[in-house]
Amino acid sequence: MAELWDPHGSLRRMLWIGGAQWAGKTTVSDILARRYGLTVYHYDYHDARGHQDRRIARRVAQGEPVAGPGPEQVWTERSPAEMAAETPAGFSVRFDWVLDDLRALSTGRPAIAEGWGLRPELVVPLVDSVRRMVVLVPTEEFRQHQIRTLPRAGALDVPVGDPARAQANRIARDRLVAEDAVRAARRLGVRVIEVDGTRDAAAVASLVAEHFSPWLGAPDDTP
Repeated sequence: MAELWDPHGSLRRMLWIGGAQWAGKTTVSDILARRYGLTVYHYDYHDARGHQDRRIARRVAQGEPVAGPGPEQVWTERSPAEMAAETPAGFSVRFDWVLDDLRALSTGRPAIAEGWGLRPELVVPLVDSVRRMVVLVPTEEFRQHQIRTLPRAGALDVPVGDPARAQANRIARDRLVAEDAVRAARRLGVRVIEVDGTRDAAAVASLVAEHFSPWLGAPDDTP
């Protein structure tokens, strides 16, 4: 476990759910929060909103355009392989912002951080046991089910000239990023749970709870 600044001890108490898009990480973490009375840090929410000022400041410091790349450059002008190759580098930068957020927490109980940017190679050096992390990934069949049934998964709501190509690029990129996360998890000894739709979210949450059982204790029966 790496030495790191942890003024309130929150990082030492954290449980981590990483993995792929559309695997149910947010839903599972919310179920565990209600079941065990835990606090949850939702990576996607902070990354899209709370970190925007830091993202702009970083661009300014590096002499980059404040607005960042446009939708066409992000979604249609690069191949999925190029997009996937750039993604881990971005995760590394943004992970420092996540840690800064989590250091501000004061909690006497475990807390959960969930999100696709919480990569095994970033988290494992911080934890005292690889069992503090789990990686959720959808099977290809379940991924296609999510694309068909979830509006936010089935369409990329950005102004581009070729929406079909942009959506196809996103789906392919997400698949490549997920495969890379699985490889990293298995290399580092982090448990991977494949979500195939045969278990509902509550059942997947129970699997994750069993994995985290050394730190969770008994479920919270308070209404």
